[in-house]
Amino acid sequence: MEYKKVKSILISQPKPEGKSPYDIIAKKFNVKIDYRPFMHVDEISTIEFREQRISILNHDSVIFTSKNAMDHYFGMCEKLRIKVPETLKYFCVSEAIAHYLQNFITYRKRKIFTGEQSLASLIPIMQKHEGSKFIFPCSDVLKNRPNKSLEESGLEFTKAQMYKVACSDLSDLKDVKYDILVFFSPTGIKSLVENFPNYVQGDTRIAVFGSTTVKSVKDYKLRADIEVPNPKAPSMSMALEQYIKIANKRKR
Repeated sequence: MEYKKVKSILISQPKPEGKSPYDIIAKKFNVKIDYRPFMHVDEISTIEFREQRISILNHDSVIFTSKNAMDHYFGMCEKLRIKVPETLKYFCVSEAIAHYLQNFITYRKRKIFTGEQSLASLIPIMQKHEGSKFIFPCSDVLKNRPNKSLEESGLEFTKAQMYKVACSDLSDLKDVKYDILVFFSPTGIKSLVENFPNYVQGDTRIAVFGSTTVKSVKDYKLRADIEVPNPKAPSMSMALEQYIKIANKRKR
């Protein structure tokens, strides 16, 4: 890994609500951190959903891996005039996602199970309900992407596309330069390349989360300088702090 001084970082996601670890990094190292979503989420119509030939009520359990999935699951139920059964079981990848359920249901009266930040951590909990039929609300991108741990789990599940992910217009960033660009999904990388077909990485470091995002960087002939998670840094904020600590101490 090559270390070069960092003065600015662009994170390809919306600014987090409240104080985040990135705020601490910005203050600690006097680094400018901006946020800009490289992609956005669009609804799909009831016609598009029905084309999948999926019956929501044929499933007694639902898997939630994001707030977007939850918004569009309950939104689709509303558009289809489906009353969500009180007996439905909810399997959420994290406590934060589980708490978001309070926007849609009477939280304390329902069966809610949580994992530890990943779908893989949720699967052993789901396997205790082996007779259940799971519906997995997701985007077009996730529906078309294989998930080995889920496919090998022995569980009966249906991936149901509830929304689609599209690249955002980034034309206003054309002349803006950052030392580090941070990505969390292949769609973010795709958006970069589609918005800037002649993009040259140069000294800009690209930080990526997840193996599929790393692969996308390489597929587009770009360079992944910071790969997360890794043995020393399970989170992006931790990896950035470790990199900046070394890079900004070196003489130029």
